[in-house]
Order: sequence, then structure tokens, then C-alpha cells
Amino acid sequence: MSDSNAARSSKPAGRIRKQNQTLIIRAAEVEFAEKGFSGASIQAIASRAGLPKANIHYYFKHKEGLYLAVLNHIIEKWDETLDQLTPADDPTVVLPAYIRRKLSFSREDGLASRIFAAEIIGGAQYLKNYFSDEYAAWFSGRVAVFRAWIEQGKMDSVLSPEHLLFMIWSTTQHYADFAVQIAAALDKAEPDEADFKAAEQTLVHVILKGCGITPS
Repeated sequence: MSDSNAARSSKPAGRIRKQNQTLIIRAAEVEFAEKGFSGASIQAIASRAGLPKANIHYYFKHKEGLYLAVLNHIIEKWDETLDQLTPADDPTVVLPAYIRRKLSFSREDGLASRIFAAEIIGGAQYLKNYFSDEYAAWFSGRVAVFRAWIEQGKMDSVLSPEHLLFMIWSTTQHYADFAVQIAAALDKAEPDEADFKAAEQTLVHVILKGCGITPS
């Protein structure tokens, strides 16, 4: 078989593999969110995914491997939203977009946020490698961008850009992690589109105003 024929024949298999892995991870998110790592089972995840249990083990050798894949899926989505920040960026554009993106994650993928929160509250046993020196360096790089914006006069000097980031994370993820409380306070089954729009406008207004930034 020629290289071109081999490449063509491998594409359907690659697509099926990716589709199955996505299906399994989505089912695992529901199971881990509802029952935690200890209460979840591979059989239950297979049933949710509509796949044989053997298929789960084919892609993920054990429950811990699947759990780590779920966590990595969450982290990659969150981290990539900050990976591209540069001192040349305009915070009047970038910060509102980041807040909106984080809120959209909370609305569209709240289960993922709750799994991450539970892992952190439980001591981050399975995220010890993630929270290594490399993570500290990555975070310092993000903070350096905020400091550059301050030096350039693009935003007011805040006492601690680190805590500004923590505040953005906590306020946006609150709408996923504490969705039940928010729904009860609003006397609704769950927060709706209008609630998230109001949250977006409020957070953007308060955070940018606190940074001395006038929205473009």
C-alpha cells in the first residue's frame, strides 16, 4: 500500500477513535461529577456512553487514567484561553473576551468545573504533576503580561495582578460550581441565558472599572 493510500485508510479509524474518546470523556464527566472518583465505575461510564466496557479499557487502561484524561481535557480548555496573552494586547478587548469565555465554560460545561473544584478541595491528589514548577512558571508568565500592561499605562496599577486573576477565576467559575445556590437565590430551576448575560455585563463592568479600564 502506498503512503497516500495508507494515510487515507487511517483517517476513518482516527475519526472513530477521536469520536469514541470524546464520547467516553463526556460520559465520564457526568459520572465523576455525580459520584466522585471513588464512587464512579468504568461499567457505569460505559453504560452512559453506550459502549461495551471493553471499549473503555481499550482507550483508557484504568479508571485513574480516564479520570486524568477528564481533568486534562478541562485544564487544556481553561489554560489555552490565557496562553496567547501578550503585552502587546489591548486589555480593553482581551479582558472582556476572557471573562465571557470563562462564563461560557461555566454555562456550557459546568460539570467539568465541578469535577475540577472537587479535585482541588480534595487536595489535588491526581493533579500533583500539573501543579509543578512548570505551572508556577506558566502562571508567572500570565501575571507578567498584566504587569506589562500596568507599566504601559493600559490599566491602573493594582496591588497584586495575581489576585486579580484569582478573582476572575473564582467569579466566573462560581456560576458552575455553585449553580444550585444561584438557581435557588433566583428562584429558578437553573440560571438561564439572561442570567449569564447579566453576570457577564456585571463582571466586565466591575473588573474593568476596578482596573481603570474603559471598555472599547
